[in-house]
Amino acid sequence: MAMQVLWDLRKTFRCAVLTGSTSDITKVAMEVVQLFTAGSQNHQRTVLLLLNNESILEDLEVSIMRIVAEQKIVTHMPLVIFLSCVRNNAPQQSDHVVLKNTLSDNEKKNFDKKKEELQKRYKDKCEQFHGFNIMQSNFSQDYVREACAALENSKKTNQSLKLAAFLCLLNAYVPGSYLLESQCLDFLRQDKYDDLSLEDQMQPLNHLIITFQQNESCEKKVRMAHTMIAECCTKLLAKTGVTRSDTTRNFLNSFCRYEIPLWLLGFVKDMLTKRKMKKEEDQVNSTEMKQEKFSRLILDIHTMEGKEQCATVLKVASNTFGQNPFFPQALARFYYIELKDYNQAEMWAQRAIERDPQNSFVADTLGQVHKNRLMKQNVSAKTREILQMAQKAIKAFEDEERLAEDEDGPDMKEHGKRNVSRLFNSRGLFGYLQVCNTLYDKLFSQNETWEKVLTKKVSATSFLKSLRGYKLLGFIELLESLRDKVERKCMFLEQYLTYSKPNTEKDDPEYISEDTSECYQKYVGDTTAKQLIQMFQEGNLDEQSVEALSFLVKQYTQSELEYISTKCREMCPSADSETALVNNILTLFRRKMPPSDTDPPELHMFTLLLYWPENEGQCVYDISQIIQQMQNTYENAYKKYFRARYLLPVFFIGKGEGVKRIVHRTIIENHLKAKPDWSDNWKKEEIFRSPDVQELLLRLDGVVRDYGVYTGVGGKETKINANLQNSCWKKRQVTFYLGFTIRGPVAFGIQNKTADTVIADQNGKTLTNSVKETKAAP
Repeated sequence: MAMQVLWDLRKTFRCAVLTGSTSDITKVAMEVVQLFTAGSQNHQRTVLLLLNNESILEDLEVSIMRIVAEQKIVTHMPLVIFLSCVRNNAPQQSDHVVLKNTLSDNEKKNFDKKKEELQKRYKDKCEQFHGFNIMQSNFSQDYVREACAALENSKKTNQSLKLAAFLCLLNAYVPGSYLLESQCLDFLRQDKYDDLSLEDQMQPLNHLIITFQQNESCEKKVRMAHTMIAECCTKLLAKTGVTRSDTTRNFLNSFCRYEIPLWLLGFVKDMLTKRKMKKEEDQVNSTEMKQEKFSRLILDIHTMEGKEQCATVLKVASNTFGQNPFFPQALARFYYIELKDYNQAEMWAQRAIERDPQNSFVADTLGQVHKNRLMKQNVSAKTREILQMAQKAIKAFEDEERLAEDEDGPDMKEHGKRNVSRLFNSRGLFGYLQVCNTLYDKLFSQNETWEKVLTKKVSATSFLKSLRGYKLLGFIELLESLRDKVERKCMFLEQYLTYSKPNTEKDDPEYISEDTSECYQKYVGDTTAKQLIQMFQEGNLDEQSVEALSFLVKQYTQSELEYISTKCREMCPSADSETALVNNILTLFRRKMPPSDTDPPELHMFTLLLYWPENEGQCVYDISQIIQQMQNTYENAYKKYFRARYLLPVFFIGKGEGVKRIVHRTIIENHLKAKPDWSDNWKKEEIFRSPDVQELLLRLDGVVRDYGVYTGVGGKETKINANLQNSCWKKRQVTFYLGFTIRGPVAFGIQNKTADTVIADQNGKTLTNSVKETKAAP
C-alpha cells in the first residue's frame, strides 16, 4: 500500500525508501538533502521518504536541519515528508492513520468488479490468488480456513509439510519474513524428489506458498501467500500435533545449525525475543501502552503448551547462536519471571553478559534476577541472607551503571567509538533504588533501629556489635555507603524526569517517580531545601513564585541553604517576612551574576528568565553569551543522559515582573480544565490554545529563517530553536511564547505576525508592544 502511494505521487515528489542500516543518521540525512536539491538550488523538490522505524524520526529531522544550515540552503518548499509505516497488532489510539482489515462499501464493490475481470482472464486459476481473494472476501476467516484445508490431510513426516510449517511459523510471527528458494530446495533434497521444482515438491500445498524476486540481482524468496494463511496453518498444525515449540526447535536445527545470514538471524531474533506493546488491561478508556513480558511466540507457547516448552525453545536458540546475548537474556528473564528458578536465571544472565560484556542493557538482567530474588525472599529470612542478596543486586546494578556511563550516542561512531547506544540506560540507577527500598523494608521489619543505621544517624558498626552480629560486619562498607548514593541517584533521576521524557508521545511510567521519592524519603528525609520549599508552599506566596523559588533553592549549596534557613528563623512572622525571604534568596542568586561557563545550566536558565528584556529593551548582561554558555554547560552536564529524549520546557516567560514573570510548566498544565493528553500539549502545542494559558504568557516578536527563530534581545539578534521544527521551513515574521528547556530557550506556539496591536499590561499601562495579532502558521 505504501509503495503504491509512492508510485502514485512520483511526479509530485522525489520518492525514496529507506532501506538498510539506520545506525548512521547523518549519512541518511545527507542523502535526503542531496535528493531534495538534486545537486542544485534551482532543482529543489520535496522528498517523500518511506521508512518503518519510528524511533529515528526526531534524530533524522534534527540532522537534516543541521545539514541545511551548514550548507546554507535556502528552501522554497518543505524539504521532506516522512511516510512512516509500521506493522502493529495493537495500534494505539492516536492521530496516526491505522489501516485495518475491513473494507468500505465502495471498496467491496471495486474488489467484486475486479474479481469478475480476473475470472474472465484467468478462469479457475484465480481461485488460488489468495492475497487478492482474502481482501475481496473482506478478510474472511472462513475463506482462509477453506484455503488451508489441504494441510490437515498431509503426512506429518513429509519434508514439504515440515517446510510449510517453518514458513507458516515465520510469517505468522514475523510478517515480511521469508526463506531463500535455494535454502528450501536444500532442505527438500533430503527427500527422494531432488530433481523437481520447489512448486512440484510442495504439492498439494504449493498454492499456499509464493516465490518472488525483488530484482534480478536478488535470489528468489519464498513465503506464505498471506499472513492470515500462515496464522491459520500454524493453528491447524498445532491441532494435529505439530506444535509451535516442536516446529521452532526443528527450524533452528534445520536452518540455523551453521553460520547463517544476518537477515535470517534477525527474523529468528524477532520471533523469539521481540516484545510487542499492548494496552493496559485495567484501564478501559486509557491509551497507555505497556510492553509484553515476552515475544508473541513465547507467550503463545506458554499458553498452549506450558512454561517448560518455552524454556526449552529459548535454550535451543541460546545454544544454537553461541555468540548472541539476546537469547540467553530472554531465557534468564523467563526463568526468574515465570519459573522462579533464580539459580538458572542467574546462570543464563551471566552467560548473556559474557557474550556482550560492554552492553549495559544486557547487564541489567542480572540485576533484575537478584532484585526479584530479594523481593521474593521468605519473611523468615535471616538478616545475613537479606544483606547478601541485596549486595549481589546492588553490585550488578552498579556494574550496569558503569557500563551505561561508558556508552555514547550513535553520533560518536564516526569518532571511532564502538560502544554506542541510542538511549542512555537509566535502569541501573532505578534498579539500585528499588533494591534499597526493599532492603529498608525488610530490615526495618526485623528491628526499627535499622532506620537510624540506614540514614547514618547511628553507626552501623556499633549497632551490629550491640546485636553481636559479628558475621554482619563484612557488610559495614555497603551499609555506610547507601544513604549518600541514594541521595545522588535520586537527585539525578528527579532531574532526568523533570527535564525530559522518552519522546513527544510517551511519558515515563509513574512508578519510577513514585519509587524514587519513596526511597529518598526513607534514606535522606527532609533536607534544608525541602523545608524551605515547604515554607514557600505554606505561606502566602503566589503559585508562580513558589515554583520559581523552589527551583532556585535546589541549586544552592548546603551552606547557602543553611544561611537562608537561619535568616528565616530570625524573622518574626510579619507581613514583610515573606518579602524578606524572597529578597534573601534572590540576593544570594544575584551575587553569582553573571553566570560563568563553569556554572550549571540551571543557573543560566534562571538568569535568562529574570533578565530577558521586554520589547527588545536593553539588558545588563549579554543574553546571547549566556545562551551560548548554557548550551555548552548542557553539553557537558546532561547531553549524554538525555540523548534521544524529548526535552520538556521547564519555565516560560509570563506577563508579570520579577519572579512573578516566571511561569512553571505545571502551572500551565494545571490551567486546563480536563486532564489533558500531555503528548498533544507538547507535540501539537494544543495547550497554547487555552485562553487561560494565553493570559499567563508573554508573546515575543521574531523572524523565521534557516530553520530557526531569530529575535532581537538587547539590540542583538539571537537564534532560538523551535519546539515544532516543521513551523520553521518558511521565512516569515512571527510571534511566539518563550519557553526554556535545560538546554536553552525554545520558541513555542509560533504564529504569523499580521498587524501591530496596542495592549495593556497588568497594571493598566498602555504599551506599544512587540505583541502582534496573529493567526495560525501554515
